[in-house]
Amino acid sequence: MEISAIETQNVTRRFGEFVAVEDLSLKVAPGQFFGFLGPNGAGKSTTIKMLTGLLSPTSGSLRVLGHDMASDGIAAKRQMGVVPEGLALFGRLTAAEYLRFVGRMYGLEAAVIRQRVPELLEFMHLANEPKKLITDFSHGMQKKLALAAAVIHGPKVLFLDEPFEGVDAVAAVTLKNMLQGMIARGATIFLTSHVLEIVERLCSHVAIIRQGRLVANGSLEELRQGVASSETGRKRTLEEIFLDVVGGQHEDEAQELSWLA
Repeated sequence: MEISAIETQNVTRRFGEFVAVEDLSLKVAPGQFFGFLGPNGAGKSTTIKMLTGLLSPTSGSLRVLGHDMASDGIAAKRQMGVVPEGLALFGRLTAAEYLRFVGRMYGLEAAVIRQRVPELLEFMHLANEPKKLITDFSHGMQKKLALAAAVIHGPKVLFLDEPFEGVDAVAAVTLKNMLQGMIARGATIFLTSHVLEIVERLCSHVAIIRQGRLVANGSLEELRQGVASSETGRKRTLEEIFLDVVGGQHEDEAQELSWLA
């Protein structure tokens, strides 16, 4: 029986009386590009923080690559990469210094670090200003550096929280190609994004949560079949499926501001 790359069983996370994630059960197979969607405040970032060991669940269990995050989290973390919501970079370092630091934290040999750091900086178009501090980078440059740090050790599972936010169109194409290459080599990617067109283009499977609860889960084709189109023969877009599932308004139903109508 194949071990799931990511698995949650009846996971709940409370903050006082507020329930951020409730009874979440998910399985992500190895090699999947998995989109995890939901409105603002639905519990997406909280789920990623639990899966990456930054938060403990109030109840339930989480496993990454077969390792229980409560009892064997370090073994899982050695094989995962993370681009978190807040990036968490060290602003007073240069990009090369930061990547060398991350490489050492993952236990890479010095020769491997020397090879990979310039290759990553060139790939991410960050090699032109070697003395520039991270704090002086644009948001898009910081996002690309965070992604470079997340993949320097060749992770088997990659968690991405809004990786394309603030990234220009040229860089976005580069990142998409890199991520698809990782999938082709057997890695698993767990992605949250509000840009549904990107999710639809990249992801093979999607889960949607609303107010902390799972409301849809399956392949894109399964979701399309589960939410029928009013136009015979036309495939539903992910945006249409998302709005139907979370109870949003379609464009022709949206409210208008009286002074802008």
